[in-house]
Amino acid sequence: MTDQLVKALAFNDQIRVMAVDTTQTVQEAHQRHDTWSNASAALGRTLTGALLLASGMDSDDQLTVRIQGNGPLGQMIVTANGHGQVKGYVEQPHVSLPLNDWGKIDVFGAVGNQGSLSITKDMGMEEPFTGQVPLISGEIAEDFTYYLAQSEQIPSAVALGTLVDTDESIKRAGGWMIQVLPFAEDAVIERIEQAVKEIAQVTELLEDGLDPRGMIEKLLGAENVRFLDDYPVEFACDCTKERFQAGLHSLPKDQLTPLIEEDHGAEVTCQFCGKKYTFTEDELRAIQSA
Repeated sequence: MTDQLVKALAFNDQIRVMAVDTTQTVQEAHQRHDTWSNASAALGRTLTGALLLASGMDSDDQLTVRIQGNGPLGQMIVTANGHGQVKGYVEQPHVSLPLNDWGKIDVFGAVGNQGSLSITKDMGMEEPFTGQVPLISGEIAEDFTYYLAQSEQIPSAVALGTLVDTDESIKRAGGWMIQVLPFAEDAVIERIEQAVKEIAQVTELLEDGLDPRGMIEKLLGAENVRFLDDYPVEFACDCTKERFQAGLHSLPKDQLTPLIEEDHGAEVTCQFCGKKYTFTEDELRAIQSA
């Protein structure tokens, strides 16, 4: 069964809500990058958050999330589009710290709480829009919530979770996002705030067998929800050898000389998916002479 994202409105269309199961998507990222527990949890939350934010965009539009904290993970970069495709990587994938005081994976300790979260949206206009906020938590979900309130002026609540199994595989991953629309009544907002306080963690909901629809109904009450759309999500990278060849073309010619004369070829690795592309000595000579 493929991962799924569900979109809905609630309380007479005063509330917008999305929920997603990203278990297989995050597992794919884990396998491609050989992430250890803390890196898996942080990258999984970021992949999930990016998909939730991109769900409000057109299918051809995309956004890029950059999280740079002062923790051992270094930088995380994730790109998602409105079609349900996401890719991403963490600078230091081999991070595994002791559990925190609550017996959970220490995402805060791995990410750090000093740094920034920036989101760049490319919607086919002349210039992409970029918003940036300081990290306030390092737990990812709270940082996304803060970004939406500060940079986009949208009162929101974001919950993200990644449950890593004892063998480092991804047992469960997913999240939900609630956004308060401008005409929402105070009574509805109070109900939402209470529901957010009372709902179990995302991974607990998934462990209980709830799918994204079930999470939304559990959160807001089935009788209050009007479902709009659902679609599959996946880890997908659009890298090609032609793109890397274009990158080599942009290098100064003298930088290709040692690759040709000393290495007799080059291997380029995509940071987002780990796929490797090989360029022979003859191919590099052709690029250099073009």
